[in-house]
Amino acid sequence: MKQLATRTDALEQSGIRAISKLINEVDGINLGQGICDMPVPTPIKSAAHAAIDGDESIYSHFAGVRELRSRIAAKIRTYNKIPIESEENIVVSVGSTGAFVTAMMALLNPGDEVLLFEPYYGYHKHIIELIGGSVTYAPIDMSTYSVDFNQVREAISENTKAILITTPANPSGKVWSHEECLNILSIAHELDLYIITDEIYEYMLYDGAEHLSIASMPTAYDRTITLSGFSKTYNMTGWRLGYAVAPTHIAEKMGLINDLVYICAPTPLQHALVAAFDMSESYYSDLRAAYLEKRNMMCDTLERCGFNLVRPQGSYYILADYSKLRQRFDGFDDDMSACKTLISMCGIGTVPGRSFFSDPQDGNDLLRFCYAKELDVLTEACKRLEAAFTQPAQ
Repeated sequence: MKQLATRTDALEQSGIRAISKLINEVDGINLGQGICDMPVPTPIKSAAHAAIDGDESIYSHFAGVRELRSRIAAKIRTYNKIPIESEENIVVSVGSTGAFVTAMMALLNPGDEVLLFEPYYGYHKHIIELIGGSVTYAPIDMSTYSVDFNQVREAISENTKAILITTPANPSGKVWSHEECLNILSIAHELDLYIITDEIYEYMLYDGAEHLSIASMPTAYDRTITLSGFSKTYNMTGWRLGYAVAPTHIAEKMGLINDLVYICAPTPLQHALVAAFDMSESYYSDLRAAYLEKRNMMCDTLERCGFNLVRPQGSYYILADYSKLRQRFDGFDDDMSACKTLISMCGIGTVPGRSFFSDPQDGNDLLRFCYAKELDVLTEACKRLEAAFTQPAQ
């Protein structure tokens, strides 16, 4: 039988999915995958019921329901301060990942290169490679969340076509500063590069950190694609609704690709998401306060257990160094064995650090924890961790 496409040769189940499968088998607590399993806000659920009962069931416009795109456009102008012309600059897709796929297919020819910052989100890397692009890397200093822009320049080659940043970042929790965004923009102008920003965690900010969309900066919009969505903010990761914001000449091509690949995002759920834009400001302030409490609980617990970490500035992940546990407990030879040890000792699922680095050794001492859980579930997880790791090893 003839071989499958060579693009599938390197495909394998992500570390995130693999650990989720293991933790589900023992009915443990999954602090690995960013499932975000709190309830969807009632007004949005009610709007979904109404859309389904109202038979909003046929294909929408390939770029999304016009009313939803109009409400997104208004939010983009006010919250993100991006100077879009109209809802024609919005493409609604099957999650922000779907929007990322259409963006990469619109931008990249085979062999074109995208610069990612390590630690990176694995789906970005693998999607770029799946469609024939390649990836180059620049590091984030995890002790300070800083970036050396000399290293950024060194990582860029004649094949580099775009720079991708995630802010707030998964898995690091870094929030990109105004000065750092200026540096990215300066390099992009100098070397004629596109900028892609993944801003799906834009409302999850702590300790005075402020969200900045690069596309809002003078001269940035024409070369920037901004990605965001609804999954994380409204606890609906399974609804698969996200969007891209781009200048007209890019948005038009992305819309056509979205039509070919997905036809459209789920129509009744698009109608339901219009209600999200009527949520009061208190919803977002309460969201930040709730996540801050969970971040502090999780960080405090991990530190008491012997992990080293830098508290995230945003998102809902902690990348923690477990290497000191190796001195006290068996089963911490590397990040994969550490994941399995946490499952066996306390029924807690995490993600191995190698999932976020081009060289697996760079993630060898790291685990990613997600605290997007109901407070009682997170409290139980913290109790289990402390029971296992704050006592002397037996």
